[in-house]
Amino acid sequence: MLKLNYTEVGLYMERIMTSPELLIAQRVVLAMRLGQTLHIEPGRASFLLPADIPKLEGLEMALQRECSSVVTLIPVDEEFVEVGLSGIWVAEDREAHEGMFLTLMSDRAEFFTYKLWQMSEAYISSLA
Repeated sequence: MLKLNYTEVGLYMERIMTSPELLIAQRVVLAMRLGQTLHIEPGRASFLLPADIPKLEGLEMALQRECSSVVTLIPVDEEFVEVGLSGIWVAEDREAHEGMFLTLMSDRAEFFTYKLWQMSEAYISSLA
C-alpha cells in the first residue's frame, strides 16, 4: 500500500506493509483519544512526475499489463505527467488540504510509482 501525506510543505510518500483497514482503524482510535474530528472518504489524489524521468515506461507497461483503474498517467505538457490514484482520503474535515491518502495496487505498480516519486524528489532537490 502507498501512503501519501499531503502537508503544508508538500507531499511525502511511503510504502506501508499494513492493510488500509488497520491503518484507518489506528487513525480513528488516535483521533478519538485526542478529541479530534476525522473525515474518511473514497477519492482520488494526484502528483506530478517529470515526463523525461527514467523508467516511466516501466510504470506504463506495468499498468497496461494489469489494466489498472487505480492508477492513471496523463500527460500535462511536454515537461510533466500527472499520476492519478484512486483510494481513501483521511483528513480532519471534508475541505482539508492536508491529510493522508491511501491506495492499494499491485506490488509492481506500487514499486514503480514509489521509486519514480523518489527519483523525482531527488531531481527537484538537485535543481534547488
